[in-house]
Amino acid sequence: MKRLYRTVSDRRIAGVCGGIGHYFNIDPTMVRIIALVLMIPFAIFPVVLAYFIATIIIPNETDVI
Repeated sequence: MKRLYRTVSDRRIAGVCGGIGHYFNIDPTMVRIIALVLMIPFAIFPVVLAYFIATIIIPNETDVI
């Protein structure tokens, strides 16, 4: 069973982009680039707010059993 989690090994800020990359089997760097590109048309605040909420909601890799 596939689970979404924040990575510990591929962490830059909180591990959200690394976890999303591992979940969808894509390079986490691509997820980070997509997040940065989304900040341009949608302004910075909504993307940062979504990242903050994801940090709270998505469990850490070490917490997943």
